[in-house]
Amino acid sequence: MTKIQMTTPLVEIDGDEMTRIIWSKIKEHLISPYVDLKTEYYDLGLEHRDQTDDKVTFDAAEAIKKYGVGVKCATITPNAARIKEYNLKEMWKSPNGTIRAILDGTVFRKPIIVENIKPYVRSWEKPITIARHAYGDIYKAVEAKVTDGDVAELVVTSKDGEVISKETIHNFKGDGIVMGMHNTKKSIESFARACFNYALGEKEDLWFSSKDTISKKYDHTFKDIFEEIYENEYKSKFKETGIEYFYTLIDDAVARVVKSNGGFIWACKNYDGDVMSDLVATAFGSLAMMTSVLVSPDGYYEYEAAHGTVQRHYYKHLKGEETSTNSVATIFAWSGALKKRGELDSNSDLVKFGEVMEKATIATIEEGIMTKDLAMIAQGDAKSVSTEEFLLEVKTRLEKLIA
Repeated sequence: MTKIQMTTPLVEIDGDEMTRIIWSKIKEHLISPYVDLKTEYYDLGLEHRDQTDDKVTFDAAEAIKKYGVGVKCATITPNAARIKEYNLKEMWKSPNGTIRAILDGTVFRKPIIVENIKPYVRSWEKPITIARHAYGDIYKAVEAKVTDGDVAELVVTSKDGEVISKETIHNFKGDGIVMGMHNTKKSIESFARACFNYALGEKEDLWFSSKDTISKKYDHTFKDIFEEIYENEYKSKFKETGIEYFYTLIDDAVARVVKSNGGFIWACKNYDGDVMSDLVATAFGSLAMMTSVLVSPDGYYEYEAAHGTVQRHYYKHLKGEETSTNSVATIFAWSGALKKRGELDSNSDLVKFGEVMEKATIATIEEGIMTKDLAMIAQGDAKSVSTEEFLLEVKTRLEKLIA
């Protein structure tokens, strides 16, 4: 067949461990035979990040700004054990956190629904999309250990050097820890507008939750900014579209979510979104069945899987043992990026190909062929296959759909 042509490259961001293996297999079996793939490649494997003093991560983010669309493999955020394992120069920061901060984006994570895998929450009938603020909070925090007798203070100094405010955090009687975190009005406004625009595009209700009753300045600022932007810019649009925006405390939101039937967008602050996206993904069946896209207010998009590098399977792979690793979220990262690239370039063939990739993947699972993690929870007949066998089964259905 004649390969689909691309006019503008994708930013391809490679990663670590088992997902790196899957990454190359997806390209080999599902993309390269059908698309004349053009990418600008960045290796964010942990060894290469260490070699470049993490400069490659910043370069990858700037490339997304240049080309508009990136697709990212899962990467390792090192801890003390990883420093020793990989003999690293230092404990490099999360690549996802770095890229999110540079693009000032919002992460939207949505479960991939298949008929033969039912959510653990019986009332859920439609996907629940988590909109996660992707800047600041604990991910940009400064922290320190303190000892008996230390006094921790929060001091704000003006640009002229004048102390504007000074609050005692705690007077320590015994050893302890302290952390300071921040956010910016600009980033919160971008987050709010991204959520409102996404809700209008999906024609789904938008919920936002925080803990403003406890955090009367930090969380309350989020609440106020959302409310102001909604009232001034989006209220009439939401009414015309027939959708609703409302705010509630996060503990109330959790109760509402569990009792709902789904079909809405739940906007969360950075840490809340990190936790709740994993909870929602798992409750729908599997973290490996969750799409993730970072949307920047400047019109940049980065697609990735919502899960990690599958370390345990990688060690089995290195021993030559067969693995059955779920590649669905990584397939959807590629299909999402290809569809967006096609949409921005008015390349309908590329958009359709991305759609067909997704249909072939879902059809494979619904016909009872899947990786081991899904076979354990699927209803009806389920045949467990290896990592590569699953991709080849998807390829078979992809070719039928293309034909």
